[in-house]
Amino acid sequence: MDTNNYLQDLKDIKDLMNKSTQFISLSGLSGVLAGTYALIGAFVAHYLIRTNTDIYVSVNSSLFQQLVLVALAVLFLSLITAYIFTVNKAKKTGEKVWNAASKRLLINFFIPLVTGGILTLLLFAKGYYDLLVPTTLIFYGMACLNASKYTLRDVRYLGITEIILGLLSVVFSNYGLYFWALGFGICHILYGTVMHYKYDRK
Repeated sequence: MDTNNYLQDLKDIKDLMNKSTQFISLSGLSGVLAGTYALIGAFVAHYLIRTNTDIYVSVNSSLFQQLVLVALAVLFLSLITAYIFTVNKAKKTGEKVWNAASKRLLINFFIPLVTGGILTLLLFAKGYYDLLVPTTLIFYGMACLNASKYTLRDVRYLGITEIILGLLSVVFSNYGLYFWALGFGICHILYGTVMHYKYDRK
């Protein structure tokens, strides 16, 4: 009996330590919706590219400006959705949204993400269009991988998947938009669904 109590005490201590170092209020449904937004954005981008009449694509071209607006819309909707669902889940679990764990999570997530964003803009300015999709996928994957130490372990596998897709998109550069839709759309929906049934429904 004493041994069982001792083991239970150790388990409780371990759970408390994990809660203090990991932010566990990420919502699987927000990932599903983010993936849905990305698929819609990819469809719109595909339509804009196919109907484009510009001979050259530059920063000042209408196509580039439209694609940027689509990307910003997807990003904005994803962030708002993630915030709303995270706040709701944190209230249910009694976890604070803004704590030491969430700060470490955001810092470790945004360092690779911002670096990748700046590199993407520089590559575009230099005309390396074929590297834009691989760069966004790989650096997003690195951001997930880097942040996974401070949240649910499933985020680590999402990051690895994104990196692999980014590398494959270099080899099959003619299918860049499809890899982008697969990485940011389908993968988010799949991983979000798994996380929802694995954690949110408990």
